[in-house]
Amino acid sequence: MSNEMQGAKRTPSVHRLAAMATIGGRTGVTLLVLLAGVVIAAAAGYWFGQRSGQEQAAAAPAGDEGRKILYYRNPMGMPSTSPTPKQDSMGMDYIPVFEGEDDAGGGIRISAERVQKLGVRVVPVERRALDETVRASGRIEADERRLATVTAKFDGFIEKLHVNATGQPVGRGAPLFDAFSPELLAAQREYAVAAQGLAQLHEADAQARAGMQRLAEAALARLRLWDVTEEEIARLVASGEPRRTLTFRAPADGVVVERKAVQGMRFVAGETLFGIADFSSVWLIADVAEQDIGRVRVGMPARVRLDAYPGEVLDGRVTFIAPTLRAETRSAQVRVELDNRDGRLKPAMFAQVELPVTTTDLPLVVPRSAVIDSGVRSVVIVDRGAGRFESREVKTGRRGDESVVINEGLREGESVVVAANFLIDAESNLRAALADLKGGSNTNPDAVPVVHVAIGTLDDIDITTGTLLITHDPVPSLNWPTMTMEFVPADEAVAKAAQPGDAIRFEFIERKPGEWVVTAIERREEQ
Repeated sequence: MSNEMQGAKRTPSVHRLAAMATIGGRTGVTLLVLLAGVVIAAAAGYWFGQRSGQEQAAAAPAGDEGRKILYYRNPMGMPSTSPTPKQDSMGMDYIPVFEGEDDAGGGIRISAERVQKLGVRVVPVERRALDETVRASGRIEADERRLATVTAKFDGFIEKLHVNATGQPVGRGAPLFDAFSPELLAAQREYAVAAQGLAQLHEADAQARAGMQRLAEAALARLRLWDVTEEEIARLVASGEPRRTLTFRAPADGVVVERKAVQGMRFVAGETLFGIADFSSVWLIADVAEQDIGRVRVGMPARVRLDAYPGEVLDGRVTFIAPTLRAETRSAQVRVELDNRDGRLKPAMFAQVELPVTTTDLPLVVPRSAVIDSGVRSVVIVDRGAGRFESREVKTGRRGDESVVINEGLREGESVVVAANFLIDAESNLRAALADLKGGSNTNPDAVPVVHVAIGTLDDIDITTGTLLITHDPVPSLNWPTMTMEFVPADEAVAKAAQPGDAIRFEFIERKPGEWVVTAIERREEQ
């Protein structure tokens, strides 16, 4: 289509508008004025909107609950900030820090919603008896009062053995062996002759009878000194015939623990031929450390666990505390008596002993989980109410199974955090570092360290350093591949939550650059 034709088509439209304006008179003028006003209003609205947006962009954007965002901090706890939103090297968003929070009196303030999310739990500081337990290692030994040896008081020969094996049980009076001795045979004959002569001299004078009586009594005393029984003596008197051998019998019930007697051997007076032990009651000899010996008392109960019987607990009682200390181990021996009528406890077995200590004083105590030990200092998190928490250094004393004595730093009635306290302490340390970077100002951002979750295997626990060696699967939140590395447990409970070799699911944070701390561990079934 030609330009002339297009212009011809546009021209009538302009003419029609002019005609409408002419024909409409005052009404047409009014319409034109209204149209111009609409255009001007739209332009003004656009200009004001643009300016308002620029002013809002110049100011810090508003955060949750209308609070103003002051800056953004590193999500991994690093002391780096940004005035605008950004991501770290691993693609994680920086966390906003809001204004309007006070300094919490040198601590931090956490919202009620965040407190509930973290699982914060507090308990009051109180005075009560400490649930102390003295622990020591020990070994089972025979009761020394129940040991017996069998010896001969004359020289002789063993003609027959009735007990010929170590470990064989015997009862009191059971025959052990028959012994022949020329001296014993001569003594029997001497007594037999004296006894018969005394019977035949009943009509003789008193002097002769007295002489024969003294001879018979001397022969009888010698037999008794050689442990010839009254039954054997009565038989000898009745028959007048001495026996060639003498039977030695067990002096007590027990088990043969030593046998030197061999059939046909010659023995001398005083030589040990048999050793017999009664194991119906045994001793546990425990080595108690020097710092604990002052809390052990004779008569206190004892709980005993043996490696041979896992899961079983035996009850005993302390009967003796050694009066001397072993210099090489700085420990004292404590004796615990145990019933062993079933014969399950064997000498030389290893055992673990727990001695519950009861105290009369009422020290100031908190649960063990409330204390965060760094190796240099001990810290507790004090709940000051209204969402305010304070990290406070304390001096600890004696430690019980579940409680710790606080010597300095806390007052009775204050409340301390026993769950999630490690996270709060890490956040408090982070905010202190940020305050230093900002010249001492305390911004108190309402945020917590980033918690990462991973699965893996607990390879080992280093007792000396307290670190955990874990082989973990890839960690997406950190862009980590599968690898083996060392972690620090948050507290003692975390360190004991699993054993080496267990498949685990664990949570961890970065307390400071390069230090990864495990805050929770749970065992999982192998897939």
